[in-house]
Amino acid sequence: MQHLYRRSVLAGSLAFVAAARQAGAEAPVKVGVLTDMTGVYSDSIGPGSVVAAQLAAEDVGGKVLGRPIEILSADNQNKADIGSAIARQWYDRDGVGLIVGLDNSAVALAVERDARDRNGVVIAIAVSTNDFTGKNCAPTAMSWNYDSYALTHGVARTLVARGLDTWFFISVDFAFGVALETSASQAVRQAGGKVLGSVKHPIDAGDFSSFLIAAKASGAKVIALANGGGDMTNAVKQANEFGIVQGGQTMVPLLCNIADVHSLGLQVAQGITLMTAFSWNRTEESRAWSKRFFARRQRMPTMSQAATYSATLHYLRAVAAAGTTDSLAVVAKMKAMPIHDMFAAHGTIRADGRMLHDMYLVRIKTPAESKGPWDYEQVLQTVPGDVAFQPVNEVGCPLVGKT
Repeated sequence: MQHLYRRSVLAGSLAFVAAARQAGAEAPVKVGVLTDMTGVYSDSIGPGSVVAAQLAAEDVGGKVLGRPIEILSADNQNKADIGSAIARQWYDRDGVGLIVGLDNSAVALAVERDARDRNGVVIAIAVSTNDFTGKNCAPTAMSWNYDSYALTHGVARTLVARGLDTWFFISVDFAFGVALETSASQAVRQAGGKVLGSVKHPIDAGDFSSFLIAAKASGAKVIALANGGGDMTNAVKQANEFGIVQGGQTMVPLLCNIADVHSLGLQVAQGITLMTAFSWNRTEESRAWSKRFFARRQRMPTMSQAATYSATLHYLRAVAAAGTTDSLAVVAKMKAMPIHDMFAAHGTIRADGRMLHDMYLVRIKTPAESKGPWDYEQVLQTVPGDVAFQPVNEVGCPLVGKT
């Protein structure tokens, strides 16, 4: 395991031993943030999500049920076997009540299986595959931020309606990319557009020249990127160098957040249209929280980091309301309680574990439109949660309809 994991486990073990030696001392309530700490998705969730979870713990006073709150963290390295091994150890040995994060669909599905087997609570923050709340849904598993349906359908409908009706996909070759491409292709066809082709690339590809040449040769009006993090930003930068946008084709990243835009710079990112679950400058509440986050990280939060705060806060509030850390009791309380914070104004959790909240169609500003650092997004449209996400009767979750 990487040093971050060893350090978090050691800290957790020492804290447990110290607590056990104190007569009458209460064991901490533990939240484990399992995410990509050093790889391609580390900017969008990574260490910033640990800060977000810590802010949530602080906002409930650092304790719940009279017990201290402890935030653990580990690097899943974007590998399902590593993520699963960490999850099992956290649930079985370390007494972690909630695992939150999971920025890789393969890791998320593996940890969801572990949670089902152990009755552990898990909340996916940045998982695209619809299977997490679909055919693989579990009684104690929830998805808080987005899925492929929410990221793709609004953008596809809008762009096809504007005449951008032929699409070509460059997709990362694992469950995340497959889910994005499948969902976006469906949305394009439903809107009356055509998909002209696609190519697959490995995660952390680096060189996108051959994929971009194929996309350019297709003649598609839209080149859609079904990838994320460093893969997405590298593809956009190289497309700009190849003059693809200048040649009349439109680049559409299907997963893009403010950290990605910051990395690209407005000169390259301007004009991108995308769906997001959080825009830091949208309300007074989102601005106030984001400034607290900025003070810790020296950058504004992404939607995944904001969602990590929201999910952790709701879990801790539910533990307090339930009067126990028993997983089934806490999840029942989470589903009964409305979610109201700077991330979700009127959020609710469905039977399949999907947290419903508004999504936002945004356009990235031009350099002239931006009023200062991190002022990148213009909200074009609010998409209500019951429209943004796939209807519950279509997701295929076996828990739906059960009493």
